[in-house]
Amino acid sequence: MIRVRDAAKGDAAGLVELHAGVHELHAGQRPDVFVGEPDQARVEAFFHGLVDEPAVHVLVAEAASDGSVVGYAVARVVEREAGLHVHRSAAMKLEHLAVDPVASRGGVGSALLEAVRERGRAAGCRRLHVNVWSFNTSARSFYEARGLVPMKQQLEQDI
Repeated sequence: MIRVRDAAKGDAAGLVELHAGVHELHAGQRPDVFVGEPDQARVEAFFHGLVDEPAVHVLVAEAASDGSVVGYAVARVVEREAGLHVHRSAAMKLEHLAVDPVASRGGVGSALLEAVRERGRAAGCRRLHVNVWSFNTSARSFYEARGLVPMKQQLEQDI
């Protein structure tokens, strides 16, 4: 059983540790974009700051057996004003999701994703948005298995 709760400042060190695994994957695949080893004090300060942002939801998943933090999610309410071509909207943007590899495939990611959806609905959001790097096939499979579908693609080219 997984319990999901709001993160507290005291969780920052655990979030930094979980984040390191995700960052390592990204830096290994795209060293042109991601720094190899980010300054850990800055990463911890980043998480401390997120906990205080009103539009941001930082959630942690705890193992029922011992209360250890086994995953986290960071999501932000993004409001878009009506424009010439688009309707006004509010969406929940999932910016980070990390699960301890030891707890992987144990429902942690699904519990966090559902909690993000619930927070989004409570905030008046009608959509959930997630960006996934093309190399991260396991994340794409995870999200697609939970009902998310591609919305648009961003293409790039060295120039």
